[in-house]
Amino acid sequence: MNKSIFIATAEPNSGKSIIALGLVDMLLSKAQKIGYFKPIIHADPRESRDVHIDTIVRHFNLQIAYEDTWAYTGAQALKLIESGNQGEIIDAIIAKYKQLEEAYDFTVVEGSDFLGEGIAFEFDANVSIAKNLGAPVIIVVTGEGKTTAQIINSAITILRNFQQREVQVLAIVANKVKPEQAEDVRELLQEQLPQRVILSVIPEDRSLKSPTMKDILNILGGRLMFGEQLLTNQADHFIMGAMQVPNFLNHIKENVLIVTPGDRSDIIMTALQANISANYPKVAGMVLTGGFIPEEQVQRLIEGLQTVVPMIAVKEPSFQTATRIGNIQSRITADNERKIRLGIDTFKRYVDVQALDERIVTYTPEGMTPHMFQYQLVKWAKSQRKHIVLPEGNDERILRAAGRLISQDVVDLTLLGDPAQIRATINRLGLAVNLDRLRIINPATSDRYEEYVHTLYELRKSKNMELEMARDLMTDVSYFGTMMVYKGHADGMVSGAIHTTQHTIRPALQFVKTRPGFSVVSSVFFMCLPDRVSVFGDCAVNPNPTAEQLAEIAISSADSSKRFGIEPKVAMLSYSSGASGEGADVEKVRRATEIVKQRRPDLKVEGPIQYDAAVDPQVGRQKLPGSEVAGQASVLIFPDLNTGNNTYKAVQRETGALAIGPMLQGLNKPVNDLSRGCTVEDIFNTVVITAIQAQE
Repeated sequence: MNKSIFIATAEPNSGKSIIALGLVDMLLSKAQKIGYFKPIIHADPRESRDVHIDTIVRHFNLQIAYEDTWAYTGAQALKLIESGNQGEIIDAIIAKYKQLEEAYDFTVVEGSDFLGEGIAFEFDANVSIAKNLGAPVIIVVTGEGKTTAQIINSAITILRNFQQREVQVLAIVANKVKPEQAEDVRELLQEQLPQRVILSVIPEDRSLKSPTMKDILNILGGRLMFGEQLLTNQADHFIMGAMQVPNFLNHIKENVLIVTPGDRSDIIMTALQANISANYPKVAGMVLTGGFIPEEQVQRLIEGLQTVVPMIAVKEPSFQTATRIGNIQSRITADNERKIRLGIDTFKRYVDVQALDERIVTYTPEGMTPHMFQYQLVKWAKSQRKHIVLPEGNDERILRAAGRLISQDVVDLTLLGDPAQIRATINRLGLAVNLDRLRIINPATSDRYEEYVHTLYELRKSKNMELEMARDLMTDVSYFGTMMVYKGHADGMVSGAIHTTQHTIRPALQFVKTRPGFSVVSSVFFMCLPDRVSVFGDCAVNPNPTAEQLAEIAISSADSSKRFGIEPKVAMLSYSSGASGEGADVEKVRRATEIVKQRRPDLKVEGPIQYDAAVDPQVGRQKLPGSEVAGQASVLIFPDLNTGNNTYKAVQRETGALAIGPMLQGLNKPVNDLSRGCTVEDIFNTVVITAIQAQE
């Protein structure tokens, strides 16, 4: 079930605060606990609170701590980007968002404000964050200062950027559009948008656009002399008060801000008198420039008036001050109840709330990103902590991974090897490993050695194993670790950083054996591509499976995919698609596909199919129109080990994908193999998936 929506833009001052206010107001009519999350903020929280967050939380009285509403400041995020730690940003944002997802019925996520440096980074970050959170998007574009064509181009360009990354867009809002452009913008955009994308066009409203006197005070950083009670006055336009009084009076308009030197007492008093006169419009306030302030007698006169508009004194000269005022963008703040209400009413008036509500309710996330996948893996592993044995305890990579696993409280661990050597290596590497949480066993001196020897002898004596051979084998870390799993003294084993695949899995095949209903042990890799996670099988175990074995591999891989949160859409790969190809290899895949359909009619499966038709939507539509799998396959089954192993390594090297695995399927208990070129990250991830397998 979807529990979030992401508000995105690609430019500053788009007016997305109106959309945020309207959304939260809409959602609070349907749910009690609404969360608000802005992953990257610009304000340093030690100095001030983010205006958007503060307004939303205070106005709606959301029960959420301010520190839970954001993950990084813009400066922090840019620093991590510059040091090559983009992944750390996404991981932290996912972790924080997931806490909100568990605590709240629904969460509104707000993208960046696009202020200052790093705009290109911010837009890419918005797309990436929405993708990784699996959140549907509302795109907001501004029409301020744009032609109709520019508004259309902005909206379509941003939409395509999100679509190219396979992020679903629910609605596009063209905001601050000149009233005379609104109908043209609506018609032209509607022609080009996909049918399911909701379009809203919000005309420019001066009441929302104009800053308040408090905004002006804060941005100019001046000194408020009078009129504190009227700081909510709205300044719709401003004039320079540098002319003679009769000419000055001709320029006063409703809600005008007057900029004048502080020693122009004639202009100041005339403006105050005009404000209370029935014959002149209301004055919003005054900015007194040049570092001058009215003389003492004039100040005393002002103090005696019943109504005094806000008067702000600044040091800058009039022209410089006017330039700064002209660049002020209004922001809706928590203390401006009138503007907040106007923003919510504007949302209700111009946005099809019913259609948006239906799209939010029926939205289904598609696929899973690598960062979300890894987050889910660790979360699942922690939910029911298991005990994993690592036979290669002397390897530095194993020890580094063990330190991470223990510090994150993911699993309980046993290392096999010489305890003194392992502890010495930990000290030499300077690893912060809690040795009280780490069991280290030397197989040859273990108090379970004799028990394990006799168990192995009894299990294998029918295969001509002698007791002395069992004694010799049980000093081998792979046999000892596998026996720990067999006897239930550990829940799973991960090895292969030093040893070959055959050395790792031979003991498991000899006495752990296959699960009921399985005739073959196979493997899958979880291929973490830039924007999705795919399951590749079998790329590590079976050299040339039969059609029956290939069907079993496909079914096992589909079940593994589902177990790990990836909807299985199975592609049975070959060098031809559909009925076009002939030959023994194609027929094997065709036969395997039919077996899968017979045994598991619940699975979406297509075969034979070529790799490009399986993963590229456009090619898939061309080669196999109407297929449920073509162009969107999540489980890719290779016809033989040669094809599978080479393909996974080619994809890994050419795309930079993270390959988690191989994870063995079909054994009674989980034993998994590492490659001898594995990294610390590979070991960490393989232990995590082994722990999850052990929960079954």
